[in-house]
Amino acid sequence: MLIWIIFAAMTGAAVLAVLWPLGRRAPALFADAAGATALYRAQVAEIDRDLGRKLIGAAEAEAAKAEAARRLLRTTAEESEPAGESEPSLRRRRAASAIALSCVPLLALLIYGAYGSPTIPDQPLAARMKANPAQDFEMALARIEAHLAANPTDGKGWSVLAPVYLRQGRFDDAAKAFANAIRYDGATADRQAGQAEAQVLAAGGVVTAAARESLAAALALEPANPRARFFMAIAQEQDGLVPAAIAALKALLADAPAGAPWAGPVRSRLERLEGKPSTAETIASLPEADRTTAIRGMVDSLAARLAEGGGSLAEWSRLIRSQAVLGEREAALKSLATARERLGTDPSAVAALDGLRNELGLQEAAR
Repeated sequence: MLIWIIFAAMTGAAVLAVLWPLGRRAPALFADAAGATALYRAQVAEIDRDLGRKLIGAAEAEAAKAEAARRLLRTTAEESEPAGESEPSLRRRRAASAIALSCVPLLALLIYGAYGSPTIPDQPLAARMKANPAQDFEMALARIEAHLAANPTDGKGWSVLAPVYLRQGRFDDAAKAFANAIRYDGATADRQAGQAEAQVLAAGGVVTAAARESLAAALALEPANPRARFFMAIAQEQDGLVPAAIAALKALLADAPAGAPWAGPVRSRLERLEGKPSTAETIASLPEADRTTAIRGMVDSLAARLAEGGGSLAEWSRLIRSQAVLGEREAALKSLATARERLGTDPSAVAALDGLRNELGLQEAAR
């Protein structure tokens, strides 16, 4: 109730402040006739002096005095009228001002009474946010983003923000957030696997070379990580290794704890793969010309993906062998040199590449 009294007092003060100067009557201004009379007497005296010096005649002097008298009468009559407004005009102005200013608060009260909610009690901010969880989430997200904008090296903050971006479908932002979490707070299997998932989804479902590196890092930290194993099986599927992908998914389901939320998608993927013929069977059923085109397309796709970076020994070996079988010796030599450069820190991989070189007759790559 107190707030209504305060509002009413403020409205009354505002109306009075506007009505007060409008209701005052302007002071009547009367001119002082003494100045005009003194001027008339000076003019008459001047005429008498001119008459005494014989500068003008008697008739001219009388005419000049008459004209000066008429000017005195006209000036006195004009200045004797008040300059203020009349009483009826003042009353009309006061009435119009009072009606206009009184109608404004009255109209506001009527509109609020008709369309507002004057009977609903105040609701605290916490209750309003609880009633609108989406608004609460947006506010929390905005606070985290503002915090990270001011503190970009907060790795834990990035690790909180990355899964949020992933759920929102902001895959590029999620990949960057996971990378910042790894950079500033250290690598974990979940962070590496999350980064790989964001990279795969950002690429439209393709397990890119960068995603494979993230998956390899996740599995190195935690070989049983389910998310990394799932996407690695997808990578095998995309490489045409459907039996290996099926085996990997079956092993993942065998290791799944009871009630694991990710078991459903894994099972669906496995069922789809088991009902799908292998790539080798599909290619073998094609006519000769189409079979060659399909094989070349697969080889070119693998070469393009490995050119982006990374790649395992099995992938490079498959690419080099395929290029040699297709008669693309120069391409096989180039791929062999790139594989030796990428895998040069792994002595066993280098030895395997040397054996493949000798098997395919690509000794020129050693020079």
